[in-house]
Amino acid sequence: MLEIHPVPGLPEIRRGDELGGLLAAALERSGIGARRGDVVVVTHKIVSKAEGAVVEVAEGDDPAYRAAVEAEAAEVIRRRGDLIIAKTRHGFICANAGVDRSNTAPGTAVLLPRDPDRSAHRIRMGLQAALGVDLAVVVTDTFGRAWRRGLVDVAIGVSGIEAILDLRGTTDTQGRELAVTEVAVVDEIAAAADLVMGKAAGIPAAVVRGLDLPPGDGRASDLVREPGEDLFR
Repeated sequence: MLEIHPVPGLPEIRRGDELGGLLAAALERSGIGARRGDVVVVTHKIVSKAEGAVVEVAEGDDPAYRAAVEAEAAEVIRRRGDLIIAKTRHGFICANAGVDRSNTAPGTAVLLPRDPDRSAHRIRMGLQAALGVDLAVVVTDTFGRAWRRGLVDVAIGVSGIEAILDLRGTTDTQGRELAVTEVAVVDEIAAAADLVMGKAAGIPAAVVRGLDLPPGDGRASDLVREPGEDLFR
Protein backbone atom coordinates (compact mmCIF):
# COMPACT_ATOMS: atom_id res chain seq x y z
CA MET A 1 0.00 0.00 0.00
CA LEU A 2 1.27 3.45 -0.94
CA GLU A 3 0.83 6.19 1.68
CA ILE A 4 1.50 9.92 1.32
CA HIS A 5 1.61 11.99 4.50
CA PRO A 6 1.86 15.80 4.66
CA VAL A 7 4.33 16.96 7.31
CA PRO A 8 2.80 19.82 9.34
CA GLY A 9 4.43 21.98 11.96
CA LEU A 10 7.55 23.27 10.25
CA PRO A 11 8.42 26.85 11.24
CA GLU A 12 9.12 29.65 8.76
CA ILE A 13 12.53 28.71 7.42
CA ARG A 14 15.38 31.20 7.67
CA ARG A 15 18.94 31.28 6.46
CA GLY A 16 21.15 28.89 8.40
CA ASP A 17 18.35 26.62 9.61
CA GLU A 18 19.27 22.92 9.72
CA LEU A 19 16.48 21.27 7.77
CA GLY A 20 17.28 17.69 8.69
CA GLY A 21 16.77 18.38 12.38
CA LEU A 22 13.67 20.50 11.83
CA LEU A 23 12.09 17.84 9.62
CA ALA A 24 12.94 15.07 12.08
CA ALA A 25 11.30 17.00 14.92
CA ALA A 26 8.20 17.69 12.81
CA LEU A 27 7.90 14.01 11.88
CA GLU A 28 8.06 12.96 15.51
CA ARG A 29 5.60 15.64 16.73
CA SER A 30 3.09 14.76 14.03
CA GLY A 31 3.16 11.06 14.82
CA ILE A 32 4.22 10.19 11.29
CA GLY A 33 7.69 9.17 12.39
CA ALA A 34 10.03 7.50 9.95
CA ARG A 35 10.35 3.98 8.59
CA ARG A 36 13.08 2.32 6.59
CA GLY A 37 12.51 3.04 2.90
CA ASP A 38 10.48 6.22 3.41
CA VAL A 39 11.02 9.03 0.91
CA VAL A 40 10.94 12.49 2.46
CA VAL A 41 9.92 15.04 -0.16
CA VAL A 42 10.81 18.70 0.39
CA THR A 43 9.97 21.73 -1.73
CA HIS A 44 13.03 23.62 -2.84
CA LYS A 45 11.68 26.87 -1.37
CA ILE A 46 12.61 25.91 2.17
CA VAL A 47 15.94 24.49 1.00
CA SER A 48 16.78 27.74 -0.80
CA LYS A 49 15.71 29.84 2.19
CA ALA A 50 17.86 27.79 4.56
CA GLU A 51 20.84 28.12 2.20
CA GLY A 52 20.36 31.84 1.62
CA ALA A 53 19.45 31.50 -2.07
CA VAL A 54 17.19 34.55 -1.85
CA VAL A 55 17.54 37.95 -3.54
CA GLU A 56 15.89 41.27 -2.85
CA VAL A 57 13.35 42.27 -5.50
CA ALA A 58 10.97 45.08 -4.57
CA GLU A 59 7.28 44.47 -5.12
CA GLY A 60 6.36 45.60 -8.63
CA ASP A 61 9.98 46.05 -9.67
CA ASP A 62 9.77 43.93 -12.80
CA PRO A 63 13.11 45.11 -14.24
CA ALA A 64 14.89 43.91 -11.08
CA TYR A 65 13.07 40.58 -11.28
CA ARG A 66 14.00 40.14 -14.93
CA ALA A 67 17.62 40.97 -14.07
CA ALA A 68 17.60 38.22 -11.46
CA VAL A 69 16.24 35.79 -14.04
CA GLU A 70 18.93 36.75 -16.56
CA ALA A 71 21.60 36.30 -13.89
CA GLU A 72 20.39 32.78 -13.09
CA ALA A 73 20.00 31.69 -16.72
CA ALA A 74 22.91 29.80 -18.21
CA GLU A 75 21.15 29.92 -21.59
CA VAL A 76 17.92 31.51 -22.80
CA ILE A 77 15.97 28.98 -24.87
CA ARG A 78 12.84 31.04 -25.72
CA ARG A 79 11.36 34.46 -24.98
CA ARG A 80 7.72 35.49 -25.17
CA GLY A 81 6.96 38.91 -23.72
CA ASP A 82 8.22 38.89 -20.14
CA LEU A 83 8.40 35.10 -20.02
CA ILE A 84 11.79 33.45 -20.43
CA ILE A 85 12.34 29.73 -20.85
CA ALA A 86 15.89 29.20 -19.70
CA LYS A 87 18.45 26.52 -19.04
CA THR A 88 19.82 26.78 -15.52
CA ARG A 89 23.37 26.02 -14.47
CA HIS A 90 22.06 22.64 -13.28
CA GLY A 91 20.87 21.79 -16.81
CA PHE A 92 17.15 22.17 -16.01
CA ILE A 93 14.97 23.93 -18.59
CA CYS A 94 12.21 25.89 -16.92
CA ALA A 95 10.36 29.19 -16.80
CA ASN A 96 12.31 32.22 -15.60
CA ALA A 97 15.34 30.10 -14.64
CA GLY A 98 13.50 28.96 -11.51
CA VAL A 99 13.41 32.47 -9.95
CA ASP A 100 10.13 32.62 -8.01
CA ARG A 101 8.32 35.31 -6.02
CA SER A 102 5.56 33.07 -4.61
CA ASN A 103 5.60 31.81 -0.99
CA THR A 104 8.41 34.14 0.00
CA ALA A 105 8.66 37.33 2.03
CA PRO A 106 7.54 40.58 0.34
CA GLY A 107 10.37 42.21 -1.56
CA THR A 108 12.25 38.98 -2.18
CA ALA A 109 12.56 36.23 -4.78
CA VAL A 110 13.80 32.69 -4.24
CA LEU A 111 16.44 31.10 -6.45
CA LEU A 112 17.10 27.42 -7.01
CA PRO A 113 19.65 25.85 -4.64
CA ARG A 114 23.17 25.91 -6.05
CA ASP A 115 23.51 22.12 -5.85
CA PRO A 116 20.12 20.50 -5.14
CA ASP A 117 21.53 16.97 -5.10
CA ARG A 118 24.01 17.98 -2.43
CA SER A 119 21.21 19.72 -0.54
CA ALA A 120 19.12 16.53 -0.63
CA HIS A 121 22.08 14.52 0.64
CA ARG A 122 22.68 16.95 3.53
CA ILE A 123 19.04 16.78 4.57
CA ARG A 124 19.08 12.99 4.36
CA MET A 125 22.17 12.74 6.55
CA GLY A 126 20.55 15.02 9.13
CA LEU A 127 17.33 13.00 9.14
CA GLN A 128 19.12 9.68 9.45
CA ALA A 129 21.32 10.97 12.28
CA ALA A 130 18.28 12.22 14.18
CA LEU A 131 15.92 9.32 13.51
CA GLY A 132 18.24 6.34 13.06
CA VAL A 133 16.39 5.16 9.93
CA ASP A 134 17.64 4.67 6.37
CA LEU A 135 15.50 6.74 4.02
CA ALA A 136 15.68 8.84 0.87
CA VAL A 137 15.14 12.54 0.18
CA VAL A 138 13.75 14.26 -2.90
CA VAL A 139 13.86 18.05 -3.37
CA THR A 140 11.20 19.39 -5.74
CA ASP A 141 10.22 22.36 -7.86
CA THR A 142 7.21 23.09 -10.06
CA PHE A 143 7.81 22.92 -13.81
CA GLY A 144 5.68 23.23 -16.92
CA ARG A 145 5.95 20.55 -19.59
CA ALA A 146 6.46 20.68 -23.34
CA TRP A 147 3.26 19.91 -25.27
CA ARG A 148 1.05 19.77 -22.17
CA ARG A 149 -0.81 22.40 -20.21
CA GLY A 150 -0.54 22.75 -16.46
CA LEU A 151 2.24 22.46 -13.92
CA VAL A 152 3.61 19.47 -12.04
CA ASP A 153 6.21 19.03 -9.32
CA VAL A 154 9.44 17.33 -10.42
CA ALA A 155 12.63 16.29 -8.66
CA ILE A 156 15.56 18.70 -8.77
CA GLY A 157 17.54 17.01 -5.99
CA VAL A 158 17.81 13.35 -4.97
CA SER A 159 19.63 11.33 -2.32
CA GLY A 160 19.27 7.70 -1.32
CA ILE A 161 17.45 6.19 -4.33
CA GLU A 162 17.96 5.95 -8.07
CA ALA A 163 16.43 8.78 -10.08
CA ILE A 164 15.47 6.53 -12.98
CA LEU A 165 13.95 3.05 -12.84
CA ASP A 166 15.55 1.34 -15.84
CA LEU A 167 13.23 -1.35 -17.22
CA ARG A 168 15.21 -2.01 -20.37
CA GLY A 169 15.80 -5.72 -20.83
CA THR A 170 12.72 -6.70 -18.83
CA THR A 171 9.53 -7.92 -20.48
CA ASP A 172 5.98 -6.61 -20.65
CA THR A 173 2.85 -8.63 -19.88
CA GLN A 174 2.98 -10.13 -23.37
CA GLY A 175 6.57 -11.26 -23.03
CA ARG A 176 8.02 -8.55 -25.29
CA GLU A 177 11.40 -7.20 -24.23
CA LEU A 178 11.37 -3.52 -23.29
CA ALA A 179 14.06 -1.69 -25.23
CA VAL A 180 13.68 1.97 -24.24
CA THR A 181 11.55 2.17 -21.08
CA GLU A 182 13.14 4.28 -18.35
CA VAL A 183 10.77 5.56 -15.65
CA ALA A 184 11.57 8.90 -13.96
CA VAL A 185 10.48 7.48 -10.61
CA VAL A 186 11.64 10.48 -8.57
CA ASP A 187 9.49 12.79 -10.70
CA GLU A 188 6.52 10.51 -10.01
CA ILE A 189 7.30 10.70 -6.29
CA ALA A 190 7.54 14.50 -6.46
CA ALA A 191 4.20 14.83 -8.23
CA ALA A 192 2.49 12.42 -5.84
CA ALA A 193 3.77 14.29 -2.78
CA ASP A 194 2.52 17.60 -4.15
CA LEU A 195 -1.03 16.25 -3.95
CA VAL A 196 -0.89 16.57 -0.16
CA MET A 197 1.32 19.66 0.05
CA GLY A 198 -0.34 22.02 -2.42
CA LYS A 199 0.74 25.53 -3.40
CA ALA A 200 -1.13 27.48 -0.72
CA ALA A 201 -1.40 25.01 2.16
CA GLY A 202 1.81 26.09 3.85
CA ILE A 203 3.08 22.50 4.08
CA PRO A 204 6.46 22.21 2.33
CA ALA A 205 7.23 18.55 3.05
CA ALA A 206 5.65 15.12 2.79
CA VAL A 207 6.53 11.48 3.36
CA VAL A 208 5.91 8.90 0.64
CA ARG A 209 5.75 5.46 2.24
CA GLY A 210 5.38 1.94 0.87
CA LEU A 211 7.22 2.19 -2.45
CA ASP A 212 9.76 -0.52 -1.56
CA LEU A 213 12.46 0.97 -3.78
CA PRO A 214 16.03 -0.28 -3.32
CA PRO A 215 18.61 2.19 -2.02
CA GLY A 216 20.67 3.90 -4.70
CA ASP A 217 23.00 6.74 -5.57
CA GLY A 218 20.78 8.54 -8.07
CA ARG A 219 21.00 12.25 -8.77
CA ALA A 220 18.49 14.62 -10.30
CA SER A 221 21.20 15.43 -12.82
CA ASP A 222 20.63 11.90 -14.16
CA LEU A 223 17.29 13.16 -15.50
CA VAL A 224 18.79 15.92 -17.65
CA ARG A 225 18.66 14.94 -21.30
CA GLU A 226 21.83 15.59 -23.27
CA PRO A 227 21.44 18.19 -26.07
CA GLY A 228 22.16 15.59 -28.73
CA GLU A 229 19.16 13.54 -27.54
CA ASP A 230 16.82 16.52 -27.24
CA LEU A 231 14.35 16.66 -30.15
CA PHE A 232 12.48 19.70 -28.83
CA ARG A 233 15.16 22.41 -28.98
